[in-house]
Parts: sequence; structure tokens; C-alpha cells
Amino acid sequence: MTSISRRGLLAGSILSPVLLAVGSSAAFAKTPPDVMVVVGEQGTNSLDTMVPVANDYSRMVNWQVYDRLVTHGEKTLPNGTVSYDVTKVEPELAESWEISADGKTFIFHLRKDAVFHDGTPVTADDVKWSFDRAVSVGGFAAVQMGAGAMTKPEQFSVVDPHTFKITFDKANKLSLPDLVVPIPCVVNSTLAKKHATASDPWALDWVQHNDAGGGAFKVASWKPGTEIVFTRFEDWKSGPLPKLKRVIYREIASPGTRRALLEKGDVDISVGLPPKDYAELAKAGKVEVIGTPIQNDLLYIDMNVKMKPFDNPLVRQAMAWAVPYQSIMDAALYDRGVPMFGGDPTKPYPAEWPIVSHYKTDLDKAKKLLAQAGFPNGFSTTLSYDLSQATTREPIALLFQENLAKIGVKVTLDKVPGANWFAQMASKSMPFVITEFYGWLVPPEYFYYWNFYGKNNAVFNTANYGNPKLDALIEDARFQNDPTIYEADLVKMNDIVMSDLPRIPLARLFFDVAMQKNVKGYEYWFHTHLDYRKMYKS
Repeated sequence: MTSISRRGLLAGSILSPVLLAVGSSAAFAKTPPDVMVVVGEQGTNSLDTMVPVANDYSRMVNWQVYDRLVTHGEKTLPNGTVSYDVTKVEPELAESWEISADGKTFIFHLRKDAVFHDGTPVTADDVKWSFDRAVSVGGFAAVQMGAGAMTKPEQFSVVDPHTFKITFDKANKLSLPDLVVPIPCVVNSTLAKKHATASDPWALDWVQHNDAGGGAFKVASWKPGTEIVFTRFEDWKSGPLPKLKRVIYREIASPGTRRALLEKGDVDISVGLPPKDYAELAKAGKVEVIGTPIQNDLLYIDMNVKMKPFDNPLVRQAMAWAVPYQSIMDAALYDRGVPMFGGDPTKPYPAEWPIVSHYKTDLDKAKKLLAQAGFPNGFSTTLSYDLSQATTREPIALLFQENLAKIGVKVTLDKVPGANWFAQMASKSMPFVITEFYGWLVPPEYFYYWNFYGKNNAVFNTANYGNPKLDALIEDARFQNDPTIYEADLVKMNDIVMSDLPRIPLARLFFDVAMQKNVKGYEYWFHTHLDYRKMYKS
């Protein structure tokens, strides 16, 4: 295991000899067969995904560096893309497990030969400490564990050094798949506890900056804002040893530079390019572009129902009729997504999510609804979006701003820096928001739990919406085993949110990746990050 000190972070990282980036020109050498070089706009701000301030790219690090008890199998999609298979749960750190007939007890039998990166054996005590940590640190980690009905340390127990048990008050269909997501990873508790303090009993500060895992890759070096380098962990036992010996993930702000490096063959993969680039690269055919519709995903516009004028449902309906949907698909997304608008209004909403709304662009309807709502001359408001997602969010905002001006609504654009975006979301202070959510778990009630469940009012509920009737349906759907009742719950849930309309669906986006044609082993995952464990170069 490589320990990365604060001083080391400030001084810089050990650069790979195959990576010869100089300033903004970012010139790269050709990469060896067992080395993968990936470029993207953003990178991680933490090596520990349980830290409340950890960003989404901490999940990418977690997936390579830490093991979970179980994982998903894989399947081939109709377009030939290999994807994880939510219906298959397979061994990772646990080589086998039993679930009681009533679904309230899970017992996991750990591999006896698994070790952490520093050579310390992995035991059930590490699993217990890690799960206790996940439910205790608060923030995103605790809510995610709660989605699988894991909420308190008393649920987790050590049967013997290689047997771990979880108990539940009642069966929950989300509990097993919730063990596959990045949060319930297994941390080297012996190592972490050496750096715990009275004010930081879970060693969040130390693990945020250091490798405490036992996954397929170790962190060789990390320079925040520039690059992270992974090296293969030769003693990994929780799956087939990766073919790659080293992976370099490099942050490059300019999408033009990232595209040029890929087209020159100087890097192996480019992630996070604008939709326009992926569309053009796919058409040119010189590199391989794979676009997979993200499961449980929705790009949308939220209206804060507790702020005027969006507390008026007629205003919210007017906004939905005013959206320039097709222009957004064409000019902002370049059709790298599935439209979620223009559904048949004579048909009920189905028992699934996301759903295609019954709205389409109709400015006359929008203006009439505004007049009925008491705003015949429109109103003024602010439309916010995440500046780190400006490639798509800004053209959407400009197109919407233009349409709203036609019905008298004056919109000021609020460009929120990416570093502040989650704090702004959590504040519930934005009246009008363009954003996106995709669920790690597939069932519709999972999306609802994170977005519309008033009891937790999660950060993603930027509409600040709550409805006791909806809360009761979400709760029932989470634990419901009768398929007929479950489907009825989902239909009612969809009817409520599409009637109250705190949120306007726009599209279900693609997760796009562009890579050299000799890159193999790509597999789409729900967290929308690469799994380097299975990738290689032919």
C-alpha cells in the first residue's frame, strides 16, 4: 500500500514515465500494452467515498481500490455493449452467503485468503467496522445505506473471523443490490484506526488522503486537480487479476485537447466529452464510441414549490408547455439521449421510471396558463445550473430563456461553480434548476426515495417537494412483495408527481465513452465510471 501524505499532495505526485504532459499542450507518449491512459475534465477530490464532501469521481477511485462483499454479473445489451446485470449478484470479497426465508438475515462467508494492500488479512471485524462507519458518518453515505434498510451499527455483527451477519427489521428488496454500490466498501480498519482521533473517530481525514483498501488496484500517486495513478495489486483474490498493470487518469479541462489527444492516439480513452464531440467521433468512425442510456436517469428542470411563483401548479404547468424540447435534443444534447417528453396524453403513466411526460412545446397553452395563474404579463425569476456541466446545461438554459421571454417570463441565468453545486442543492434556495439524477439501483422507488421522499428531503430534491400521500406510497413500494400492489403503488406515485409537477422531464442521457479500437473489456456500470479491473488492450 502507498501512503499519500498531505505534504506529498502539495509537492505533487510521481508522474508515470509514459505520461509526458507539459502545461496545457498535454503531449503524451504512446502507451505500453499493459498501461491505460484515460483523460477527463474532472477528477476526484477524495480517496474515500464516505467523506461527506466527496465528489462523484471518488466513486471511480473506490471501485478500483476497495472491495465490496458482492458484485453484479454481466450481460450483453442489444447494441452489443457489455453491461452489468442487475439480476445477477456474484461473489467479490464474500465467496458465499445465505439469506433467511423471511429475508431478515444475511450471512456472508468471507474469502480466507484476502488481504489489504499493506498485507493485513481481511476479517469480518473489518467489514463490521466499515459498515458501522458507513451508517454513522452522515451525509450521502448514510442515506445510501438507508436505501437498503441499513441504518444502525446494531444491525451488523461478527459471527467469526470470516463470517459477517446483517439483520433487518423487515425484508427489503433493495438490501442486497445496495451492497454492490460503492458506499459499503471494506476499509482496512486496523490501519484506519491508527489515524482516528476523538474528533474524527472514523479517520475520515486520513482515509480521504490515503489508500486503505484491498481492491484490485492500489493508489500509486495522486495529485489533486491533475492526475491519479493506479497500479495493480498483485495479491488481489476477489476476482481475476486485471490484465492492466497501471492506469493513469489525467484531468484536462479543455474538451478540445482531450479529443485531439484521443484522435492522435496519444491516450486510450476520453470520458466526459461534450455530446457534440461524441456524435462527431461516432460518425467519423476512427475511434470507438459507446453510448449507453443510463438506467434510472433523468435530466430535468425543477421548480421550487415553496417559492413564488412556483408554488402555483398552473405556473409549473405553463413552464412545462414552454420548454423547447426538440431544440434541446438537437442543439444541446446532439441526440445523445432518449427524449422524455411528448407522450400520448390519452394513455396513463406506466408502472416504471423514468416516464415520458405528456408535455410538448406549446407557447399558446403556456401563456394561457400564466394568465389563469394571475401572471398575464409574466414574471421574473432565476434559472440555476451547475457550471461544471455547462457544456449541456448552458445551451439548455439559453434555449429555455429565449422561449420564456416569448411569454413574458424574464430569466436571469445563475451559473453556480461546480464546487458549490451540492451545497446550493442542499440549501433548497434555488427557484428554478436544470440538473440530473441517475439512480444506482434500478427500481423506481429508489429514484423516488432520493428525489421526492419528504421524510429525508435529500439533496437531489431541488424542487423542495413533499407529499405525505406520496411518502406513504414510496414506503410501501420499498418493502412491498405483492407485484400487483407494487405496480399499483408505482402508477399512483407517477400520477401524483406528474399532476403536481414539481419536475419537468427532459431526457434520459447516454453515458458516452470514446476509446481506441484496441481497447477491450469495457463494461457499462450503474455508477457511470470505468471498471479498469476488466479492461485491457489487444
